[in-house]
Amino acid sequence: MVPKIILEVAVFGVEAALSAIKAGANRIEFCENPLEGGTTPSHGSLQTLISKTSIPVFPIVRPRGGDFLYTETEFEVIVEDIKFIKSLGYKGAVVGFLLKDGSIDIKRTKAIVDLAAPMEITFHRAFDRCHNPFQAIEDLIHAGCKRILTSAQVPNVMEGLNLLKSLVDKAAGRIIILPGSGVRAKNCRQIIDAVGAIEIHSSARIAVTSLMEYTNPLMKENLQSTQVDEQEIKAMLEALI
Repeated sequence: MVPKIILEVAVFGVEAALSAIKAGANRIEFCENPLEGGTTPSHGSLQTLISKTSIPVFPIVRPRGGDFLYTETEFEVIVEDIKFIKSLGYKGAVVGFLLKDGSIDIKRTKAIVDLAAPMEITFHRAFDRCHNPFQAIEDLIHAGCKRILTSAQVPNVMEGLNLLKSLVDKAAGRIIILPGSGVRAKNCRQIIDAVGAIEIHSSARIAVTSLMEYTNPLMKENLQSTQVDEQEIKAMLEALI
């Protein structure tokens, strides 16, 4: 029997998460602040979402945008957020740590894996900023990560299919390679078939116009928010059958 392909959907807020779940997403990467590339959701958001779903939700734990070289104080924040997420009963979390030379910060990654257990840890696209992805796979296996979210070190996964296939081969089932960035219904099956992945990641992101009837024209704001396209998610699930 052909294994079911897991569709993970990245969302930026509780409402978007609920829309993605309604559309049939198999797992949620839960973030806030899309303009920063995703940061840790607030305590209120974390408490609200966990009470409204039973499917796996993995909050990102990232205290700020920018690079993935964190100070000791920032790492303390990450530790406390992991403790809180674990206490709420989440199934996993998403993190990423690099050293100055572009290698994986194995010590911090392993510390978070151990602290989070039995939650699964996904290492996010900090992987796409490391200097040696093949060594990074070995480092992340050693640290105990469950999966790696990657676009194969290019902005759009479709530009990196050859490297992505090599990464899947290198992982050899020891860690899950999760392709993401630019994944849509039109290409998700092509990506899976080309690289042999068993999971795939998409934001299915759309911008939603404000429902405000009055806006101050002097503020020159569009007041759009980030949501998910439920029909796009359904189309991806259909393509992955």
